[in-house]
This record gives sequence, structure tokens and C-alpha cells, in this order.
Amino acid sequence: MSDDKDETQQRLKAAIHFTVGRLCQMTGKDNRRGFSRQAVAAIAETAFRQCDVFAKDLEAFARHAKRSTVNSEDVKLIARRSTALSIHIQKKTEELNQGKKSTGKRKSRDTEEESKE
Repeated sequence: MSDDKDETQQRLKAAIHFTVGRLCQMTGKDNRRGFSRQAVAAIAETAFRQCDVFAKDLEAFARHAKRSTVNSEDVKLIARRSTALSIHIQKKTEELNQGKKSTGKRKSRDTEEESKE
């Protein structure tokens, strides 16, 4: 079981490293700067560790609220440390909520059955 977890963790680290490398390449081209391999590796490791902290915090927030599922309110709590991130998440949440309102709510099965009778 531990081998599966280790393999998954290594795959996640590799994916983050790859993505950070691509982001550094794009940023480097835009700003005419380069990133050393050591810098990319350090950024990737920092991002991985921060994601791990976020995941544990999100689980703790959901558990504290006596839920087994993380929701957008938990994410907003994580983002409160960064004003820019908090504003971005708030806007995205509002966009998602607007999309739900425009599509309308789906009737429950009980309501559908009652309307058929």
C-alpha cells in the first residue's frame, strides 16, 4: 500500500516539476530571463510542499465543519492569507454561482413524480 502512495507522490512531484518548468520557460521568454535547473527544482518543491499544506488544511476545515467533502468555503479560508488570491477565488465563486442560477435548479425525483400525477 505504501508503494502505491509513494509512486503516486512521485508522479505528482514529476507533474508539478514539469508544469513549473513550462511556466518558467514562458515567463522567461516574456521577460527575456532564464531559470536555472536548480531554480526550477526549488520552485517545484516549494509548490509541492505548499499544495500538501493546503490539502491538509482543507481536510481539517471540512472535518471541523463536520463534513467529509471540501467545499468552496474551505478554499476561501485557505485563500484569506493572500489578498489577490482571495479576490480571484471570490470572483470565480460568484461566476460559478451565476452559472448555476442561469441554468435553474433541477427538480428532485419526488417533485417530478408529484407533477406527473
